[in-house]
Amino acid sequence: MVKLTRPLLRAAAAAGLVLTVGIPAAFAAMTATTVTDLNIRTGPGPQYPTVGLATRGSTAVIDGCIEGSKWCRIDINGVRGWVYARYLTTDFGGSTVAQERRADLAIPVVTYEAQPRDPVIVSSGDALIGPVEEIDPIVPPATVRTYIASNPGETVYLDGEVVVGAELPQTVAVRRVPDYNYDYVSINGQPVLVEPATRRIVYVYR
Repeated sequence: MVKLTRPLLRAAAAAGLVLTVGIPAAFAAMTATTVTDLNIRTGPGPQYPTVGLATRGSTAVIDGCIEGSKWCRIDINGVRGWVYARYLTTDFGGSTVAQERRADLAIPVVTYEAQPRDPVIVSSGDALIGPVEEIDPIVPPATVRTYIASNPGETVYLDGEVVVGAELPQTVAVRRVPDYNYDYVSINGQPVLVEPATRRIVYVYR
C-alpha cells in the first residue's frame, strides 16, 4: 500500500526523466518487497522530498539502482521514486537489494543527474547501522509531539533511511523527553523516538 503526498506527484514524475533509458525488457519484472514502512523520494538521498510512503509488505517493481549506491528507483502501484535499497528484499532467496548483491539479482544500473535546484546537505557519513529488527509498536502521547515541536534541536543527516527498528550510530546525540521512556532526535528531517538501551528507532513522526 502506498500513501501519497499528492502535491509532490509531479515532482516524482520529473524525477523519472533523469534516469538512464533503454533498460532491457528482461529486467522489467524484477520485484521486491518492503520490509518496513519506507519513504519514496523524488531523488536518491534522504535530503529529497517524499512523494509517498510504501507500507511494510508492499510489492515494488525495481527499475534499477545507482552504481556504488544503496538507492534504487522503484514503481509501486504507479508511484515512482527512489528508496533505500537495504529495506527491500527479493524472492531470490530472500536477498536484500544491497550493492554487493545487485549483480546476482540482475538489477540494471541507472543514473541520476543532479538538477540545479536539488537540495545539498552535509552528511555525517554514518549509516543507520544494524538490521531492522521487529519491535513492539508504541503510540506516544500528544504531549511528546508538543515538546519535540517546542524543542526541535538540529537535524542529523545519515546515509540511510528513517525506519522503525533501525539502530542509530553511537555518534548521533539524542535528547531526553522529560518524564518519558524514550529519547528523541531529528534524522533526515524527521523527528524520531529512540529506545535508550538499544538506540533503535521506535516511532517516526511523519
